[in-house]
Amino acid sequence: MSKPITLITGTRKGIGKFLVEHYIGKGHIVIGCSRGDIDWQLDNYEHFTLDVVDEKKVKKMFSSVRKKYGRVDNLINNAGIASMNHSLLTPVSTVQKVLNTNVVGTFLFCREAAKLMKKTKYGRMVNFTTVAVPLKLEGEAAYVASKAGVKSLTEVLSREYAEYNVTVNTIGPVPIETDLIRAVPADKIQNLLDRQAIQRFGSFEDVVNVIDFYLKPESAFITGQTLYLGGV
Repeated sequence: MSKPITLITGTRKGIGKFLVEHYIGKGHIVIGCSRGDIDWQLDNYEHFTLDVVDEKKVKKMFSSVRKKYGRVDNLINNAGIASMNHSLLTPVSTVQKVLNTNVVGTFLFCREAAKLMKKTKYGRMVNFTTVAVPLKLEGEAAYVASKAGVKSLTEVLSREYAEYNVTVNTIGPVPIETDLIRAVPADKIQNLLDRQAIQRFGSFEDVVNVIDFYLKPESAFITGQTLYLGGV
């Protein structure tokens, strides 16, 4: 097989950019996207500037990928946003934005990637949920609801796409020291870490280790699964 074609959402910075660098390092051709422009360039990387819920632009991106590469082997739905407010303080506009990005965006990319993977009878999809779902973390109602939706979506899509030899799995990271987490009060983060069996922040490497496992050709019999980090 020629170089794997891997599509990653939310690649401008943070874990998304790390994933780009990681998979290019493993010999993949990587396609990425983000709402904002990037200020970096890498060989074997192609970037699209779009919102993951903009169906017209997403379909245009996949059309471009199909014409240039003919297929997509791996999809990593990393793009996501959070809302960390008590439900009484959360406006509906925020709820809609979180649900759109996290659930609708994930659905849209899975659907469009599946159209290409169906033709090649091969594919790996990895979606992102969070340990806040099983922990039922208070103060994050909209975010937790959206990520619970991603988990359920993954389970259904895994059945719909199984006949095409496409697996769909989910990873649930613990807090990772990113720009998003640094904006959260320290006592709230510590309370979350204390609920983990392994009471530390996660790392990008922890996340990539699970994604690498899901993407392996040998993982063809693993689908519809969610793996939470940290012993949650």
